[in-house]
Amino acid sequence: MKVKRKIIQINEEKCDGCGFCVPSCAEGAIQIIDGKAKLVADKYCDGLGACLGECPRGALTMVERDAEEFDEVSVEKHIKSKEVNHASEPPAMACGCPSALIQSFMPAQPCARANEPVVQTRAMSALSHWPVQIRLVPSTAPFLKNADLLIAADCTPVAYPRFHEDFLKGKVVLVGCPKFDDANLYSNKFADIFRAAEIRSVSVLVMEVPCCQGLPVMIKKGMEKAGKNVPMEKVVIARSGEIVKRELI
Repeated sequence: MKVKRKIIQINEEKCDGCGFCVPSCAEGAIQIIDGKAKLVADKYCDGLGACLGECPRGALTMVERDAEEFDEVSVEKHIKSKEVNHASEPPAMACGCPSALIQSFMPAQPCARANEPVVQTRAMSALSHWPVQIRLVPSTAPFLKNADLLIAADCTPVAYPRFHEDFLKGKVVLVGCPKFDDANLYSNKFADIFRAAEIRSVSVLVMEVPCCQGLPVMIKKGMEKAGKNVPMEKVVIARSGEIVKRELI
């Protein structure tokens, strides 16, 4: 039944899909769909406006209109269904999909004959594990234990030419897109990792574009859910490939 009440309205022209608003909605009423924030269903929005202050573009406003009544039972089912989807991540089994097969290995090293100086003729990978996608890495992956974590927006290795040498060496990397992926899934995944893995430090690498800036927020939400406070550095990369800014957050 529809009633006149306060409810969130999203201006799609202003929205850049940064995802800041998603973790702030405890009811899961907002999701990023096709690169824009969307109200999933009127009945999930309680009209309290916890998400209002999170949008850097002013795309969220509170309006009064005819809408389905807020339904706590439906919200509970909605949140549980999201948790079930989050829990059903690919199993790390040898018979499973190769993209989900957990592997740890030594980073590539240049070869040399006995008694000959090492001459590095090509760039070497500093990657020490597989998989790397945030959605595919189980929170119990052995390579996460006591790791220095590098969480990179997936455009950054393309833009920054010395990604392996300057950022990846000695770190465990997780890669994803904060604009097109599910922000709640990310914050829940990070919470699981922080609970299970005793992470020592986090470096988060993002592009200068607005849609990337939600990634550190999702990581912080994960820390809050896990009751952890892990040292975190944010590094912003320009589209032209330089480091724009580094800051501890």
